[in-house]
Amino acid sequence: MKLNRAVLVVEDEEIIRSSLCEFLEDEGYETAQAGTAAAALRIAKDRDFPIAICDVRLPDGDGVALLRKLQQLNPGLSGLIITAYATVENAIEAFQSGAFDYLVKPVIFDDVSNKLRRLFQYRELYLENQALRRELARDPGDELIGSSRAMQSVVEAARKVAVTNSNVLLVGESGTGKELLARMIHNSGPGKNDRFITVHCATRPSETLDVQLFGSTTGSGRNETSQPGALKQAGQGTVFLDELSQLPLATQAKLLRAMEHQEYLPVGGTEHVRHAARLIAATTKDLTREVSEGRVQEDLFYRLDGVKILLPPLRERLDDLPELVEFFISKHGRAMGQRVTGATSETIRLLMSAQWKGNVRQLDNAIERAVMMCNSTHIEPKDLPAELLSLGQPLPDTDDLRSALRHYERLHISRVLRQWPDKREAAKRLKLGLSSLYRKIEDLGIDL
Repeated sequence: MKLNRAVLVVEDEEIIRSSLCEFLEDEGYETAQAGTAAAALRIAKDRDFPIAICDVRLPDGDGVALLRKLQQLNPGLSGLIITAYATVENAIEAFQSGAFDYLVKPVIFDDVSNKLRRLFQYRELYLENQALRRELARDPGDELIGSSRAMQSVVEAARKVAVTNSNVLLVGESGTGKELLARMIHNSGPGKNDRFITVHCATRPSETLDVQLFGSTTGSGRNETSQPGALKQAGQGTVFLDELSQLPLATQAKLLRAMEHQEYLPVGGTEHVRHAARLIAATTKDLTREVSEGRVQEDLFYRLDGVKILLPPLRERLDDLPELVEFFISKHGRAMGQRVTGATSETIRLLMSAQWKGNVRQLDNAIERAVMMCNSTHIEPKDLPAELLSLGQPLPDTDDLRSALRHYERLHISRVLRQWPDKREAAKRLKLGLSSLYRKIEDLGIDL
């Protein structure tokens, strides 16, 4: 990752400010300059600076207070304070404000160069340390589990999208792993060293959601305070919008502008703020229908629908279930200190025949409960939640594939017919002709 070497210089004396910027540019740094605290805040709202050099005395405030405001806009910012007098009190105040060090007037350029070099070395080590911590703390569950063709298609699409900075739409039933996939895209993308922030679109009231997403500005002049929202806090990372269809229409309009122009207006603010975050939205709904019924803006839908990944429900990738069961047993066994190493074949057959309306999340919870209840090294059917025992019927204890598939087909068609008693609708759901459905009912001996 290329280190950001931009420095914001805030000094009211133009000669000192311009000469310092000229020196820093000769040293290979990028610079921006401001003569007042207000001008510095305006610049910092549109661009992230890892370093700010602030004079302690400014026409509209002091550098210590300014540094605190700059760190509110960018929590990762470090500062150097310029002061006319080197005293213990000045040093303590500077360090308490979050400054890395301080400079004494008249400023000696070699001193500035040495302190900036040490500060950037410190930041580089800090970023490497943070990356190592994330890697060591990374849960094996950060990767999607499954080798079925359906999941491999999802993973392949995610990898192609991840290397870009494109916004993405994830569509799938509740519990299919949309947030996990979003984290996978983030961790493989160009902004992986910045933050991944989740915003729940069902948050109410809508004003709270707007502040959470876009931030807010209150007061004016010296009394102005800013609260950064998710788009600002994420930096070049990712903002994950959980259940996009529940966003209020007014917020959707603001979000559309943020996507199209890479800028937004904080709540109570008068100036637009730029952002560089990737947006990943997720929904369980049919957005085409939501658009036609006026709950989702058409422009927003088309903006997101271009890069869309569909996550299959667990019932459509049952080949992955044994692998998922093994993973969750290992995960919960370690967490609980239980010596559970697997599940009996009867348990696996029963799990394969369950409906899994809650998808992988429901399976995770079921295995967690089973590990807790298990008194041996292998999970048995009696260890599973009662609702699974009542809904699932074990597959036949046979190696004959045709017999097993026939049994599963009977279970699946019976379930759909219970859910959709109208046979014409059931045939549509099963993607069968009506006459074919009647033949299968008779052939499989399905009791209506």
